[in-house]
Amino acid sequence: MQVYEDGALRLLRIGPLGPFANNAYLVADPQAGEAVLVDMPAEGEKVLAALEGLRVTAIVLTHTHPDHWQSYDLIKGATGAPVLCHPDEVILPKERRDGELADGQELAVGSLRLRVIHTPGHTPGSCCFLVGRYLLSGDTLFPGGPGRSRTPQDLQQEIASITQRLYVLPEETLVLPGHGEGTTIGQSKREYAVFASRPHPADLCGDVLWESS
Repeated sequence: MQVYEDGALRLLRIGPLGPFANNAYLVADPQAGEAVLVDMPAEGEKVLAALEGLRVTAIVLTHTHPDHWQSYDLIKGATGAPVLCHPDEVILPKERRDGELADGQELAVGSLRLRVIHTPGHTPGSCCFLVGRYLLSGDTLFPGGPGRSRTPQDLQQEIASITQRLYVLPEETLVLPGHGEGTTIGQSKREYAVFASRPHPADLCGDVLWESS
């Protein structure tokens, strides 16, 4: 577990969790005693242990591939918090959703605000979440490149999401993805410049790396 503290914010990266080495993130205002949980992968008992008396006001999903909500029953049962995702997501059954996320929406976490950024591509309803100088990027952006895409069209949509929605953030913004370690917007932009400087086959998709694909 890694802890980031910045003013009223206490941000916990809990992971790697489960067979896909997922990260869950707890965005907390300890003084207010409130938190929002971003994703709920396997080994949910480790997520619950990190709450330390905090009241979870919402559980938000970066997207609904099953590895990102594998502990649904455990965590939902323990916290009673509403589970929210973007309406374009289709994998999580509707009866398991308590509400929808909208682009630009801000969720209150005590004195903090968590902003929703819709970034389609990896999945139609993929979202990133911005709080202060921290971007919780789900499977949209990783160190070295974008998340896996299923089709060339998905990759182009994902690239557009990244360049138009995420690369406008300050370069020092810390990118914390749904798996693995983090990067910064500035570093990612420099890597992408290499990718953008050369041609690519029209059918490019899948696992893409900015500097070597």
